[in-house]
Parts: sequence; C-alpha cells; structure tokens
Amino acid sequence: MNKNIAYFLLRVSMGVNLLGHGIARIPKLFVFAEGMIKGFEKSWLPQSFVYLFSTALPFLEFIIGGMLILGLKTRLANFAGAGLIIMLLFGSSTVENWESMGIQMIYALFFYVLISRTEDNCYALDHK
Repeated sequence: MNKNIAYFLLRVSMGVNLLGHGIARIPKLFVFAEGMIKGFEKSWLPQSFVYLFSTALPFLEFIIGGMLILGLKTRLANFAGAGLIIMLLFGSSTVENWESMGIQMIYALFFYVLISRTEDNCYALDHK
C-alpha cells in the first residue's frame, strides 16, 4: 500500500510541476518563445525550429502534467514526459547549458522511476 501511495505522490508531483510550467508560460507564450530564441542564438538549431518547439512546449507541459495528475493514460503520459525531457536535454546540449542538463537529468530519473514502477500505479483514472 505504501508503494502505491508513494507512486501516486510522485506521479502527482511530476504532474503539478509540468502543469505549472505550462500554466505559467501559456499566457506569455510569445514572450517565452522570444526568450528561447535569444537563449539559443549560439546554437546550430534553426531559429524557426526553436520558435516552433518553444510555442508547443508549454502546451505539451500542460497536457502531460494534467494527465499525470489525473492518472489518465499514465503510461503514455510518462513516456511523453520522458521524451520531452530528452528533447530538452538535446536542446540544452546545443548551447552547452550544463546546469540545465543536470536538472533535466533529475527529471529523467523521476520518469525512470515512474515508468519502471508502473505496477504501483493504483490511484489513477486508469484504474476506474
């Protein structure tokens, strides 16, 4: 039972984190996107790609976060979250932002736990 509660709390914590990122960024979407473009000026990534990704990112964070909070299609949400972190890691590496990569690796570790312990996911809409 404790492992089910622990899974629930970790899943919801990751969900709140991602949802919060999305909620904070969506109202200022274009300011956020312009900031990302500025942050990636030294990257070899095309600015149009950075702009497209940065305008999609808050919506992805919002959706994945909401799914994790509710426990809705949890497996898919965990894989989507892990994939999102991999994309962020890749982007951070192109500008040599090693500090951000360290934080992103912590997120990757949390997604590893969530994915590898899926059998502990009892308190979720998936089980209703």
